[in-house]
Amino acid sequence: LLSQPTSFTLDEFQRLPRSKVFADFHCVTKWSRLGNLWEGVRLSWLLQQHGLHPEAKYLTVAAYDGQWTTNIPLREAMADDVLLASHHDGEPLSPDHGGPVRLVVPRLFAWKSAKWVRCIHVTSDNEPGYWEQKGYHDVGDPWTEQRFRD
Repeated sequence: LLSQPTSFTLDEFQRLPRSKVFADFHCVTKWSRLGNLWEGVRLSWLLQQHGLHPEAKYLTVAAYDGQWTTNIPLREAMADDVLLASHHDGEPLSPDHGGPVRLVVPRLFAWKSAKWVRCIHVTSDNEPGYWEQKGYHDVGDPWTEQRFRD
């Protein structure tokens, strides 16, 4: 649900306007890493550049492994601190940490911060991702303990 769907090579992506976000990172297993400096492209900027349709309500983010996906309500994805990040604490992201590009959604649990981003689909319907299909919460807000559906 974009007026101008697009794709980028990694080199093209790296030339897009960059932002830095200082944010904590929360895992569903009850650990957190405080004070991360992420660098990348603001997802809200990228989506706005490509014409969001009014009926857009969700994102489905897919990884390069062909199996892993996550869903994110558009209202969460449009927050100013959500990045398609290529750097963490001044260094390029390693493959173990989701490089070359991972989504970072600081206000939600880390499973919503998809590693190895391959594509993002903008939809009107909620399409639960890999972990959500296995019982994890659709939103995943750490401050309200939204770990699991039930």
